[in-house]
Amino acid sequence: MVLSALTDSISRSLDDASAAVTGMFQPTLRLGVTGLSGAGKTVFITTLVNNLLNRGRMTQLSAQRDGRIEAVVLQPQPDMTLPRFDYEAHLSALQADTPHWPASTRAISELRLSFRLRSSGIFGALTGPTHLHLDIVDYPGEWLLDLSLLDKTYASWSSETLNRLQHREEARSYLALARAGDADLPLDEDRARALANSYTEYLHSARLQGWSDLTPGRFLLPGDLAGSPVLTFAPLPTPAQVTRHSLWTEMDRRFEAYKAKVVKPFFRDHFARIDRQIVLVDVLGSIHKGPRAVEDLRRTLADVLGTFRPGLNGWLTSLLGGKRVERILFAATKADHLHHDQHPRLTAIAEALLADAKNRADFSGAKTMALSMASLRTTVEDSIERGGQSLNVVRGRLQHTGKQVALFPGDLPDDPSRILAPARAGADRWLDAEFGLMTFAPARSTQKPGEGLPHIRLDRAAEFLIGDKL
Repeated sequence: MVLSALTDSISRSLDDASAAVTGMFQPTLRLGVTGLSGAGKTVFITTLVNNLLNRGRMTQLSAQRDGRIEAVVLQPQPDMTLPRFDYEAHLSALQADTPHWPASTRAISELRLSFRLRSSGIFGALTGPTHLHLDIVDYPGEWLLDLSLLDKTYASWSSETLNRLQHREEARSYLALARAGDADLPLDEDRARALANSYTEYLHSARLQGWSDLTPGRFLLPGDLAGSPVLTFAPLPTPAQVTRHSLWTEMDRRFEAYKAKVVKPFFRDHFARIDRQIVLVDVLGSIHKGPRAVEDLRRTLADVLGTFRPGLNGWLTSLLGGKRVERILFAATKADHLHHDQHPRLTAIAEALLADAKNRADFSGAKTMALSMASLRTTVEDSIERGGQSLNVVRGRLQHTGKQVALFPGDLPDDPSRILAPARAGADRWLDAEFGLMTFAPARSTQKPGEGLPHIRLDRAAEFLIGDKL
């Protein structure tokens, strides 16, 4: 076993070294795209690719504005073992006669774009065009959450989880089952499965209610692991004593197996190879659900983003396996649900919400930025009169009914602390305001030749994430 592990380690090191040397001659940038459920990862990748292939709306991308991009093409992905991100099917959904949202991310996938770039400088005419491969890696936000488990024991995870669950109505059935028997009793496989199934039901309900701390993530997206022992555990109250062959001991063993067999391979094989990262966050959705959802989101992001190992890449550190994320973009999505005069306030709230994790990344050398954006613009802005007052609204088509409506969600505060302070204090509701939200369907496509899908600040996001490499 030791020899096998050593051989695997040497093989991975040689693969990493070979990739690093190859990258000197054929530069490749790996962009990770993630976010929590409903943040819009699939739509972001689809519209980003569409707007890089058709760059008429990418005015804030300096390489396009300065004429350095000669061509962009889709290429076969380099990793033969990963599914290809189904760009064409997702684009068809957004451009259909009755446009609809594509299916959400359920597994890791990849897509490669190749850029042919005009060389700059006095030797540009002599050297000819250069090339850059952009590998976009899409992975479920539920898997991202699991990275925070790597530094936790089963006991600490159980204690933290049960403390949060005791304040949630969705967890009532599970908590009753978990407290019904002593965890130090001998293992009963039927009881273990009942606990895991009940806890999984809670996770599904919690996701629908807008909670963010949904670990283990593979319970929600089990794939071919469904029913296996590695997914048959749940948080339990710590027993007065722990004996061998007890339910607690077996749950502990399965928790450690989950980290070793599920979480660590994902971190090693995919996550740790990322150069740039965008984290999509549905800040508006959390605000709409209330202060506790906002605090839950803040705490979850702070836990997760500590695993990004941010810092400055270099060819030597990459060769030696010390690769770190160079840039992280925190994007508050669905900005098209607000009039543009509210966008700076949404960005300020996102920056405050992510302050702890963002400062940690800045201190480590990574460049970070927060912005409000809409990968796909689904609304138009308008002004209406109500009670003798003019209100700035957005108009769009409701997802479930198709009806055209005008939305005024409420004014976001100028001071982000008016959102974060009640959230940190555990308030049940906002005292001085309510924030509405609707689910809009994609608008019918009106693209002109050479233009990508309509968006808000997608070009600014691309400039931050990849502009320096173009």
